[in-house]
Formats: sequence, structure tokens, C-alpha cells
Amino acid sequence: MKARGRERHASAPSPGGKIRYAVVGLGYISQVAVLPAFAHATENSQLTALVSDDPIKLKELAKKYEVDLTCSNDEYDDCLSSEMVDAVYIALPNNMHREYAVRAARAGVHVLCEKPMALTEEACKDMISAADENDVKLMIAYRLHFDEANLKAVEIVQSRKLGEPRIFNSLFTMQVEEGNIRLDKKLGGGTLYDIGIYCINAARYLFQEEPIEVFAFSANNGEKRFKEVDEMTSGVLRFPAERLATFTTSFGSAALSFYQVIGTKGNLVVDQAYSYAEERKHELTVDGKTEKTSFPKRDQFAAELLYFSECVMKDEDPEPSGTEGLIDVQIIRSLYRSAASGKPVRLDLPERKKRPTMKQDIKRPAVTKPKLVRAKGPRPKSS
Repeated sequence: MKARGRERHASAPSPGGKIRYAVVGLGYISQVAVLPAFAHATENSQLTALVSDDPIKLKELAKKYEVDLTCSNDEYDDCLSSEMVDAVYIALPNNMHREYAVRAARAGVHVLCEKPMALTEEACKDMISAADENDVKLMIAYRLHFDEANLKAVEIVQSRKLGEPRIFNSLFTMQVEEGNIRLDKKLGGGTLYDIGIYCINAARYLFQEEPIEVFAFSANNGEKRFKEVDEMTSGVLRFPAERLATFTTSFGSAALSFYQVIGTKGNLVVDQAYSYAEERKHELTVDGKTEKTSFPKRDQFAAELLYFSECVMKDEDPEPSGTEGLIDVQIIRSLYRSAASGKPVRLDLPERKKRPTMKQDIKRPAVTKPKLVRAKGPRPKSS
């Protein structure tokens, strides 16, 4: 464990009463979005530590973001007990979420964890139990729960402007190059864990209920890069009141990100619905009249930090809770079981009382993509 510059005294209070974060894992999403977000969350959040097994990343990123404390993965427990960290942002491979969240909770450190929450229902429940038993906050990083375009879509659907919402349909596709972590099964790769979770979660927050049954097909074109995971998967979710949500995710198609909600009187299309680096657009059609609205790029990750820090400081339970993450993992696992068996799978999901609303709309300006240190995104440069 290495500290840069002057060390803080262990008993000193958090500077300005801010929640002090360690970012755990310095891959693409941390570098392109999480680390820059702290500059837009200075009201109540501060980056004070970095955790990674890559010494070059630690050295260069600590210097860039003026972080005093850097730790290897083996020094994680020392970081948690350093009195310099109040919360962790876990951005590790999916199969590591459970271990690092539980260890943080047991050390009395609050946990903001990237999605998917974990790979199994049991792992999710372990994380929830550890947080409850140690009286720490646990939030899963559903950035769209703080995004104006998506929250406005919830408001439109719930206002019944579309009439009774009946159908949800979505596509989320991209090209993922060979060797990317998303194609590694043991690390938690696969289209549903990585991008299908957005479609599933959107259907849930738009319908404001949980699905009762799912059915899925997976497909694979036989390319070497897809030897361990699905190339694409299509799913159908049956909701109460006989409503249906359908979606397709793919790692071998051109980039597309949208959803459509169709009601008895109209429909809403949200383009670039799941993006954090693009302008999002609404096309609302009711009684034959179409209205188009654009939403500028925003820093969705700063919004997460601001919201979670406020929950910690006010001792409030965050809305995208551990239960929210658990439900999506249960659905993902059921969809993969359905694809393997060729049969529908019935669901028995926990009840959710809190849903995202416009009250969670937090606007911060978009970040400029920084220079990356030994990290790259999933898509080939040509895509």
C-alpha cells in the first residue's frame, strides 16, 4: 500500500464532510467514466484511493487524479481499514463483485457496485446480507435511474399518455472484439449480463412491476470469439395484466440502443436509450401526432456518486438497492435456463416498493473522454 504526498492523520474527519471513495478496478469503465465523474460530484464525494493489480495504472492515474492512497488487490483490506475510505466503487470483473463487496461491508465501508450485481442469486444475497449485518449502504450502479431521458420516459408511461402500456420492445447490440472481458464466461461474460440487463431493467421500471415468466433463445454464428458465450440472445418477459416485453442483445452486430413502449393510445421511442456518451432522443406519438425531444449528454456517473453519498450522509436506503440487482440477476439466470431448455421459466421475484422517478434526475455536464492507461473499450476501432 502506497500513499502519495502528505498522509492524512487516521483520526482526521473527512474533508468538508464528504464521502471518501476508493475506486476498485481501473479498467475501461473506471477510466472513461467513473474517475472523471468525481470532478462533477465535489459537493459530497471525493476520490481518495485506487485499487488495482496494475502498478502502471496506479502510478499514472494516482498522479492524474491527485489520489494519495494506492493499493494492490492483495492490499484491499488494508485500504478498507486505512481510515481514508468511507465507500468503495467496485468496477471489477463481474465474478469478483461478491467477494469485494462483502469484504468492504464487513469492514464497515459502504458499497456502490457496478452491474450486474453478481453472477448468481446466492452471491447477490450474500452481498445484501453482509450490508445489512454490518449496517452499511449497498447500491447497484444503475446509472439510468438518474438520467433525465429515461426518467422522463417513466413519467410519460405512468401518466397514461400512451393509454394502457401493453408492449415493450428493445434492441441493444454492438460489435465486441475477440479477447474482450465480455466474452470470457468465467469472468461473467455474455450478452445478458453485460447489456441485456439494461433492457430487462428498463422494462421493469417502465411497467413498474416484475415479470412472472420468461422465455429466451440464444444464437451463435460459430465465430471463435463466441466460443464461450452467446453471440446474441432474444428474450420475452411476461408481466402481470398480460403485458409483454421483448428484446434482443448481440455482441456481433452493428451498434444500436433503443426501446419502444406501446400503449393503447400511442407509443414512445427512446433512441440511444442506454448510452452514457450520446445524446438521447424521444419520439412520442399519441393520436397520430408526433413530438420529438432531445436530451443532451450528461455525466450519469457523477449523478450516481452524488445520490449515493447523500444516502450515506442522511442514512437513507438507496433506490437501486441490492434487491434491484438481485431481481435482474434472477431474470438473467432464468432466461439462460430457458434458452438452454427450450422451455419458459416461471419466476417468483421479491417485491419492489421503490422505483426511479423524476425526483432522481441529477444533471451534470458530460465528461470529455480522457486518455486511457492500459485499457480499451469492447468495440473494434472500425465499428
